[in-house]
Amino acid sequence: MTERDIKERLKTISYPGFTRDIVSFGVIKEINLDSDRCEVRLAMITENMEVVDQIVTEVEKTLAGIEGLPPTEVIVERQPRDKAAEARQMAQAMGTGPKGVPGVARVLAVASGKGGVGKSTVAANLSVALAAAGYRVGLLDTDFYGPSVPTMFGVGPSDNKGADPEGRMIPLQRHGVKLVSMGLYAREGAPLIWRGPMLGKALAQFLGDVLWGELDYLLLDLPPGTGDVQLTLTQQTVVDGGIIVTTPQDVALADVERGMKMFEQAGTPVIGIIENMSFHICGGCGRKSYIFGEGGGAAVARRFDVPLLSAVPLRREVR
Repeated sequence: MTERDIKERLKTISYPGFTRDIVSFGVIKEINLDSDRCEVRLAMITENMEVVDQIVTEVEKTLAGIEGLPPTEVIVERQPRDKAAEARQMAQAMGTGPKGVPGVARVLAVASGKGGVGKSTVAANLSVALAAAGYRVGLLDTDFYGPSVPTMFGVGPSDNKGADPEGRMIPLQRHGVKLVSMGLYAREGAPLIWRGPMLGKALAQFLGDVLWGELDYLLLDLPPGTGDVQLTLTQQTVVDGGIIVTTPQDVALADVERGMKMFEQAGTPVIGIIENMSFHICGGCGRKSYIFGEGGGAAVARRFDVPLLSAVPLRREVR
């Protein structure tokens, strides 16, 4: 058995609640193997001890009794919190920092440094995938100037559910996902001409005055860049993790860096990078073509030491 063999065995273990394995999730920090023992170090960022204990048990069970493998020791290492995260935690404890969304267990932000990379497409498909996996999911479109979520789900202003007697918005539900978007409330095709303070008020209303109910995940489809909406969001709301969407081109590197720094300054951990439009498979010959270049997303992920979560191909039906 080699360290590589051990890692391959550990790929059979799924992260609790997800279909991805613990290796691609970045949980396996290090494997040290010699003639006397096998040491597996886990890098854990979750505060849920049930998840930690389950992963440790699965690792021990998977490696137990393998011929030629010495006794296994599993060591759990806590990922150190950065100063921004610590400051945010202290502010929350004193009631002066960003708040959670009532009834929502986790808030995930899908972001990009620039427009046109398919961020809304990724957010829409990710939310539907989570719903299909049995989670209670909401999707909030925070791109007030160019809302794309209604188009992704085939809905419009005529489909909005209005409000309850107390004035709280009732989300529209499609494919198991609860949806809120300015595109459901503004007249179709009408331009939105708002300054920063108005955006902040609208965002606060979309977060606090919506009947989300109990959700496992609320996904935020952020507008491109790092402007007013992103700033207001990180000041008002606890975001548990950020996902950066990019395309393979080298030119996307600077835009990803801006997104990474935005989350870093807010004390929000970056879950990973999704490379969209990675390649195209010809419908005639089946050949894979890297239209926008190859390996850009992986290079960015290595540079910032975060996982490359997925490389999503160009597909005609999604287009």
